[in-house]
Amino acid sequence: MVRKLLPLLLIVPAVEVMILIYSSHLIGVMSTFLLIIATSFMGAFLAKKQGTSLFQKAQRQMSQGHVPSGEILDGMCVLFGGLFLLFPGFLTDVVGFIFLLPFTRRIVKPFLLTWLRRFFQGRNRMTIIR
Repeated sequence: MVRKLLPLLLIVPAVEVMILIYSSHLIGVMSTFLLIIATSFMGAFLAKKQGTSLFQKAQRQMSQGHVPSGEILDGMCVLFGGLFLLFPGFLTDVVGFIFLLPFTRRIVKPFLLTWLRRFFQGRNRMTIIR
C-alpha cells in the first residue's frame, strides 16, 4: 500500500504546483489565489450541505428499520471530497468535487465499493493472538 501511495504523495503536489504556476501566468496571481479560496468555500458549503442531507436521510431509514448502506457509502464519498478540497490546488479540487456532487458521485461509488471490498477481503483473515 505504501509503495502505491508514495509516488502519489510526490507527484500530486508537483503537478499542483505546476498548474498553479501556469494558472497564475494565465489569469494572474491574485485571480488564482481568489479562485483557490472560492473553491475552498464552495467545497466546504457543499460538503456541509451534502453531509447534513445524507445524515438526515440515514436517520429516516434507520427509524424505518432499514440499514442505510447506500448513505454510508455516500457519506464516505462526501468525507473524501471534503478532504480533497482541503488541499490547495485545482487538481485536488476537481477530485473533491467529483466525490461531492451527487451526479458524479454515482459514477465513483461502484469503483469505491470495489476498492473497499478488495481492501477488506485482504484484512478479513482471523489471526489468533497468543
